Amino acid sequence: MSKFWRPGSEKPTAAIVEDEEGGVLFLPTSTSSSSSSGFGYASLERQRQRLPVYKYRKAILYLVERHATTIVVGETGSGKSTQIPQYLKEAGWAEGGRLIGCTQPRRLAVQSVASRVAEEVGVRLGEEVGYTIRFEDQTNPGTTMIKFLTDGVLIREMMEDPLLTKYSVIMVDEAHERSISTDMLLGLLKKRRRPDLRLIISSATIEARSMSTFFNIRRKNSSLESADHLPNPEPAILSVEGKGYTVEIHYAEEPVSDYLQASVNTVLLIHEKEPPGDILVFLTGQDDIDAAVKMLNEEIQHRGRHYLDLLILPLYSGLPRGDQDLIFTPTSKGKRKVVISTNIAETSLTLEISDIESLVVAPIPKASARQRAGRAGRVRPGKCFRLYTEEYYLKEMQPEGIPEMQRSNLVSCIIQLKALGIDNILGFDWPASPSPEAMIRALEVLYSLGILDEDAKLTAPLGFQVAEIPLDPMISKMILSANNFGCSDEILTIAAFLSVQSVWVSMRGVKKEFDEAKLRFAAAEKKVIEIRDQLLRIIKRFGIPLTSCDRDMEAVRRAVIAGAFANACHLEEYSQNGMYKTIRTSQEVYIHPSSVLFRVNPKWVVYQSLVSTDKHYMRNVIAIEPSWLTEAAPHFYQFRTPNPVLH
Repeated sequence: MSKFWRPGSEKPTAAIVEDEEGGVLFLPTSTSSSSSSGFGYASLERQRQRLPVYKYRKAILYLVERHATTIVVGETGSGKSTQIPQYLKEAGWAEGGRLIGCTQPRRLAVQSVASRVAEEVGVRLGEEVGYTIRFEDQTNPGTTMIKFLTDGVLIREMMEDPLLTKYSVIMVDEAHERSISTDMLLGLLKKRRRPDLRLIISSATIEARSMSTFFNIRRKNSSLESADHLPNPEPAILSVEGKGYTVEIHYAEEPVSDYLQASVNTVLLIHEKEPPGDILVFLTGQDDIDAAVKMLNEEIQHRGRHYLDLLILPLYSGLPRGDQDLIFTPTSKGKRKVVISTNIAETSLTLEISDIESLVVAPIPKASARQRAGRAGRVRPGKCFRLYTEEYYLKEMQPEGIPEMQRSNLVSCIIQLKALGIDNILGFDWPASPSPEAMIRALEVLYSLGILDEDAKLTAPLGFQVAEIPLDPMISKMILSANNFGCSDEILTIAAFLSVQSVWVSMRGVKKEFDEAKLRFAAAEKKVIEIRDQLLRIIKRFGIPLTSCDRDMEAVRRAVIAGAFANACHLEEYSQNGMYKTIRTSQEVYIHPSSVLFRVNPKWVVYQSLVSTDKHYMRNVIAIEPSWLTEAAPHFYQFRTPNPVLH
């Protein structure tokens, strides 16, 4: 059994240095812990001991015991995500029915890290080690000790238990991604902390000094300063060295005009010229990934036998669990795995474009580029092929990304804060403050939906019900309004489908692809049914009956408008290319080519989301009558011949 520092015992042999900015730095001794196989250690245990974080385990436990907040900065591959929760469990932080919570920004990361930790601990996933994501809970109350969850799920738990009384330690992992949920969670943890709740901020590239300053909470009552049972409020900072191997960086000689085609060409070139080894490709989203997979499979069929040993695998958050597991299985001898992945937080920006939230493909910052290159050197020396020039990297690429809090729609964020009883939204303490203008715009939208009243408080019952439904407020309002049109049955199904990645794929009659598509559809449909059942339980708890309009699509469309009226668009009268303009801002938008309405071009539509590439494309579009807008939102629109206009 490995020896771990336990609370109350003598501190590790090391230098604890007071930092001039109030932090505490731990400097490990030069002797590193050696792994041993002399006492029947399993292969997994030896792997754990080889990770760079292993020699810091006593220091981490010491700092967590002594400090309210510990900031751990460690490169990708150091083992911090999988090992620190285990160290805490082994040191007794989960005794007495307490939970060790570890948050991740993405659902896929939650599932994969939880699976790995359960394997290392030697337990079935969902028992001692479990996870919770939106619409899926793989934990066992009373048994689970280490719980992985998304930042958003933990925020929702705080609505019912603001002090997080079930938890002894909260580890906020991958904090450098600065998602809106992560920043919101950090602000809440700073504001509402039990004195005995320990917080670990774990990151690859975070500004440790600024985070230390943010959490450096001086106690007002000086008599508490010397209390032995309370942790030091000054954050500790620990830097964990990585284990990266050398990575050769290759740049494009000239800028590429089509990054999708360039990615496919580069994969084929690597397969022709490079020795054995898997390939990881980063693209911007599911549409690009599906297109690249299709292009590569067509090339493999066309080029013949030498390319048949390429195994093309997509990876994105909405992928069925079975397909995700294929990514992590060892590559068969003689095969080369090509994983085509996305990282939404790094490759796309959600920007405010005239009050419209849209997904815009944008360049990654240097910090993300370095992190991606590091993936090639996790287990052995690797190579990184960048589809941009070295000059672009050095002179034009931004050093860091913009925190999502400063570039996103804040509607959901405000509802959650209001539900937590935080009324002074503008005065809330954020790691990166959003603009007051973005806050005001979000407040206006919530007021127009009837979720906030004139005093900017949640309305009863609508506002509190919307806050309880874990969906976009527009969709939640649609669900709650459906009973008025007698179609809650149909709207629940629509809402459930909008909660998963698109289940539709373009087919060209290839049997293998068709079979794979059917399997993907079956997996997605299973997930939709699970989500719909959960939504049904929620509305029943609200006392809302399940009603059906029996294929009366006008009722369904009116219910959709009740939540999506702000996203109404009108087809330009003499447009030859299907151009619409939004009613609110006269923004030029187009129906996405994947929509069944793409060539129909109804005069009036509302959309659920907007994706921006070469144009602003509307996704999930429905045709409407203009008079329905003024009926659904008379406070928002007034009807003037020939079109509705904003008040």
